[in-house]
Amino acid sequence: MHVRLVDIAHARSGDKGDTANVGLIALRPQWYAVLDRYVTRDRVAQHFAGQIHGDVVRFELPNLGALNFLLHGALDGGGTLSLKTDAQGKVYSTALLRMVIDVSDAEAAAAQLPPAP
Repeated sequence: MHVRLVDIAHARSGDKGDTANVGLIALRPQWYAVLDRYVTRDRVAQHFAGQIHGDVVRFELPNLGALNFLLHGALDGGGTLSLKTDAQGKVYSTALLRMVIDVSDAEAAAAQLPPAP
C-alpha cells in the first residue's frame, strides 16, 4: 500500500552551516515503527537526489517517536553564503513529507495506516 509521510508524520527543519537538519515525528506512537523501517538513510538520499551534494545521516529517537536526518551539502554553503531562496533549509521538512513509502498491506492494516489518495 502507498502511504504518504504527510499523513503519518510531521516534520521540522533548519540549518547548521551547509547542513539541513530534518526531524520526522510520527503522528501516532504505533506509526514510529513504520517510519523506522521504511524511511531509511538511502531512501531519503534518493528522495533528495540532485538537491543535496553530501551524505545523509540518520539518527533514531524511539523515545520521541522520531527520526532525525542531517542532509550534508544541502544549503550551497549555508545562510549568509548561499544564493538559494531557502538558505536556512526550512522547506526540507515539507519536501520530506511529500515522500511516499510502500508498506505491505498486512503491516499497513496492523498499524492502521491511512492509504495515499
